[in-house]
Amino acid sequence: MLSRYYFQFVILAVSLPVISSFSPVQTQPLGGRPMTFTPSLSAVKTASPEGSTSARLKRTTAFTDWAKANDIKYAGIEVSSGGNSGLGLYSTQSLTPNTLLIQVPSKLTLSVETPNDYNIVMEKELFASNPKAYRNAPWYAALSVQLNYYDKVNANNSKAGVSMTPWMDSLPRKFDTPIHWSESSLKELQYTPMMEAVALQQRVWRNQYDMFAAASKDFASRVSYDDFVWGCETARSRAFSGAYSGSAFNPIPYATVAVCVAAYLALGLGTIEQAANGAALVVCGTILRDFVLPKLLKVQKYVICPLIDMANHVGVGATGNVAFEYFSDGFSLSVLEPGVPDAGSEVFIQYGPRNNDQLLQYYGFVESENVHDVYILPPIRQWDIRALEVACGRMVGPGRLEKLDRAGLLGRESSIDSSSNTEAANDIGGVVLTRATGIDPAVIQALRALVSSDAEWEESGEAIGNFAVQVSPENERAAKLAIQRAIELELESKATTMEEDENLLKVFQAKSGGLEEEEVLAVKFRLEKKKLLKEAINNMR
Repeated sequence: MLSRYYFQFVILAVSLPVISSFSPVQTQPLGGRPMTFTPSLSAVKTASPEGSTSARLKRTTAFTDWAKANDIKYAGIEVSSGGNSGLGLYSTQSLTPNTLLIQVPSKLTLSVETPNDYNIVMEKELFASNPKAYRNAPWYAALSVQLNYYDKVNANNSKAGVSMTPWMDSLPRKFDTPIHWSESSLKELQYTPMMEAVALQQRVWRNQYDMFAAASKDFASRVSYDDFVWGCETARSRAFSGAYSGSAFNPIPYATVAVCVAAYLALGLGTIEQAANGAALVVCGTILRDFVLPKLLKVQKYVICPLIDMANHVGVGATGNVAFEYFSDGFSLSVLEPGVPDAGSEVFIQYGPRNNDQLLQYYGFVESENVHDVYILPPIRQWDIRALEVACGRMVGPGRLEKLDRAGLLGRESSIDSSSNTEAANDIGGVVLTRATGIDPAVIQALRALVSSDAEWEESGEAIGNFAVQVSPENERAAKLAIQRAIELELESKATTMEEDENLLKVFQAKSGGLEEEEVLAVKFRLEKKKLLKEAINNMR
């Protein structure tokens, strides 16, 4: 009996490193092929001025030499430039599905774990007096600290034993994102939600830097606010995220267990069933650490991976896929099927449903005909009710607006400034219109109730919930006419028309120089928003 418990204790002791390695101090990412790491709201490099792109391209020679010298394996692909998209990854030969293009060891990446990141180097070198300031920072701010540390403080990566300078030198130094735009340029977007989101982003990033500076004189003396913003933008435009965390596959515990099992049985200390029970602890511990606990604890890993971070985004038709290699402890880029790129074509990866608000705010570009695009209309409480009544031929009866307000369907009167969400958020409760699904179903429900006749209102028991489905063909037609008119009024409120914007872009394209990138981006952005409104109007007819 004693020998049985002694052996299981030994096996448990062997498995403890496996289980406890899921502690927050671990910084190696975990996934498991074919688990895909999804790029965060931050994955495509912004378009860079031609001179800047050319200078970066020249620096990539040292970077690719560094990559080869440090066991980054790649074939059939190269870093190059094309058009106005900055640098990207281009195929040097025809590629077949599932071809492995790039493999990068985890030790060369920068990574952050949320909700708390424990990084001994950053805490010791920059936040020794207040390590919690780093641990509790947003993921992009923590990655900014790491980027600035290797770029400006100490280029040596002690974990990998290499200098990070060639990689840091290959990164963009200027971004054309709206956080750098003038107030007049932001107004040219003709889109209040984006202007508010950028203003919030500026406040949040400034406050985060001030918190870092107050917590550490070392950080404040070495990293300026502009440096910090550069790091945040680099992180948000190049990081990948995944829902798994922990360490890569480690064969040592399994080999040790195998030896212990063999010795246990050879010495006659117990039965094979007892040995199997002890060995099972190791397997269960690994599964618990690598796949169960991270999901239960909602751990998220954000990674910036050299060379793979050069890949650009496309909304539809991606040809590449990024994954974590569980057994080789690294990241890979492979060719997707059926999107097989020919020689000389760019290899794109897809970052998920990114609308143009997100693409412009953090990546610095606009995607034409973006299937994931959205438009945030003002909340219903700000709509011109009289104009809607005229459009649908019905009057808004008593009690409707009050019931909708109590149900939260009218939106709020003002935004919440305390929000720290720096996305192009809709904290005022505006009406959401998407290219993929159209108008929010809750809005259709609200308009059914709003324009309901007295008979329909009484039949519903004056309950908003009973308008979740069509109540009559006449009511449905009136609701859609009201929504259509609200969208038309939004489109008519713009300072320029779609035709004027299209002509302006043609003028921009005809000019060889003298234009600021933000001028072009603002017109492209507002034109795409107007296209979305026009499509919605047509769909309501």
